[in-house]
Amino acid sequence: MANLKFDTQKIKAGYDPLQNNLAISPPIYQTTAYDFKNTEHAQNLFTYKEAGFLYTRVGNPTVNFFSERVKALDGAKNAVAVGSGMAAISYTLLNLAAKGGTILASPYLYGGSIDAFDRLFPELGVTIKLTDAVLDSEKLEAEITDDVKAIYVESISNPNAYLLDIDAISEVAHKHGVPVVVDNTLATPYLYRPLEHGADIVVYSATKALTGHGNIIAGLILDNGDMSLYTKERYPQFYEPIVMLQGKSTADIFPDNFFIFRATLVYLNLLGAALSPQDAYLGIIGLETLSERVAKQTKNAEKLVKYLESSPAVEWVRHPSAKDYKFKALADKHLTNGGGGLLSFGIKGTPEQEETFINNIKLFHYHVNLGDARSLIVDSPNTTHSELTDEEKVLADIPSNLIRISAGLEDADDLIDDLEQAFKAAGLI
Repeated sequence: MANLKFDTQKIKAGYDPLQNNLAISPPIYQTTAYDFKNTEHAQNLFTYKEAGFLYTRVGNPTVNFFSERVKALDGAKNAVAVGSGMAAISYTLLNLAAKGGTILASPYLYGGSIDAFDRLFPELGVTIKLTDAVLDSEKLEAEITDDVKAIYVESISNPNAYLLDIDAISEVAHKHGVPVVVDNTLATPYLYRPLEHGADIVVYSATKALTGHGNIIAGLILDNGDMSLYTKERYPQFYEPIVMLQGKSTADIFPDNFFIFRATLVYLNLLGAALSPQDAYLGIIGLETLSERVAKQTKNAEKLVKYLESSPAVEWVRHPSAKDYKFKALADKHLTNGGGGLLSFGIKGTPEQEETFINNIKLFHYHVNLGDARSLIVDSPNTTHSELTDEEKVLADIPSNLIRISAGLEDADDLIDDLEQAFKAAGLI
């Protein structure tokens, strides 16, 4: 399967009809638990001496089909699917900083991530430091102390479409024995594969462009299978005995997969943000059209960018195809399939005119999802990033007049006409 091209893998990877009664579509294993063959079988499953399923919270065939397919598309070695993108982020960072410590994080992130970093993680003994040093590897290196457990970034940022140099960040991080975690939600593996650029762990909100139809909440954690970075000195949690494992550590049981294994055994098992089999099935169906959807969304976004750049109602536009895009060299090098469906622009008017503009939109849906088949629009500073402090908004480069668009699959000309009439209604043109 690894030798097959991307578009074949998104249809075939992670599922074998021969092992599932020749069903061409993966079955939905809608079951809570699984019978044990006998007492020996039960004991082997609970001590991980034997592979199998025992309870759907920690493992389900349909959920596995989904995670295995995304694993193939990303070129990852290990993967686990969870109940949401926020669960994927939380479980990943808690797993790395289980004994406390600091995560160096990009300030160019989804607002919910920053909100969790501000409020939740400090309660759990984890310090998250937002730093724009992610834009400069030399400055970033100066911030990596012995207490740092990971560097966390988004590949293409929400809502500004910032594009970070993951290769440079990874080189500096690995010099100091620190893994790089990349939220690849906006890019999807169709546009960018972080593990090929030195990243160690990839997380997704599969709610968004990865599955693309706005019908599930889901998350994924994937890694590159290289466990050598996680030393006993910096990450003792992977080497400590666990009662459930009969006194063995997660590193003892799965030396090539103890990061994902511990995230599953401790966080998914005990905190319980499990992905349902039904949602996993819908995710699999969504993956089958990943390339076609993201390619069309990218083309629509590019047409919207050209229109907005020419509009007197617009102050600036941010997207990899925009003429003044500040990361153009990186985009030309790495985003060979295009810059994706997310763009943002600065509306040139009063707050009242901005409200009138949004309230007169007819085709765009006004809500906070991304990567949907439908085109979406939202005033990020007042919604998705409203929890940021004024200082965090400045650091994240989110001005008060920012409008975010997630281009869908409609006809681009109709979308442009909708923006035009809304600008007119607001008295901006």
